[in-house]
Amino acid sequence: MTSPVAPAHRLLEVIDDDVLPLTERGVAHGNKVFGAALLRKADLLLVTVGTNDETDNPLWHGEIATLNRFYALPDRPPTTELIFLSTHEPCTLCMSAITWAGFDNYYYLFSHEDSRDAFAIPHDLRILKELFGLEPGGYRRTNAFWTAYAIRDLIDVEDEPLRSELRARTERIAARYAALSQQYQNTKGGNDIPLS
Repeated sequence: MTSPVAPAHRLLEVIDDDVLPLTERGVAHGNKVFGAALLRKADLLLVTVGTNDETDNPLWHGEIATLNRFYALPDRPPTTELIFLSTHEPCTLCMSAITWAGFDNYYYLFSHEDSRDAFAIPHDLRILKELFGLEPGGYRRTNAFWTAYAIRDLIDVEDEPLRSELRARTERIAARYAALSQQYQNTKGGNDIPLS
């Protein structure tokens, strides 16, 4: 596996400060809890951020909405100069979009299993199994196109006390997402999302 470019503390900061507030607004409109951001590799500055907008179009997952925002920018940098940050491990639609857009990486906080178990959204794993015959974790996280990094794995190799600080921040973020997930689950009956 290639060496990660992004430090875990910056990725958590972007999720906490930039993605989560946007996701809170999205969930209030009936959307799922998934979001994403793009950062410059060179200086880790935020380029754009997006969140799920499936109530407008079921294809506008958090990653797709972020890519739509990115491609609307007048002076966008090449994707090879960017970090793709996703709150949740991307589904096959979003993995394909990341690939087609030319990114050589993505980072995620919550796994497909977390999406199923903690967020009651099992579709990613069901699609991997039904369409491709893959068990959880069965796709290649390092391949000819990109390398995928679990932020929790990055945290696990940090020295103390940073490791404990990052784990505590992750738990605070997870608690906020759990509340948003419950809000989504309580209101999803009124939306028009095919796989809600």
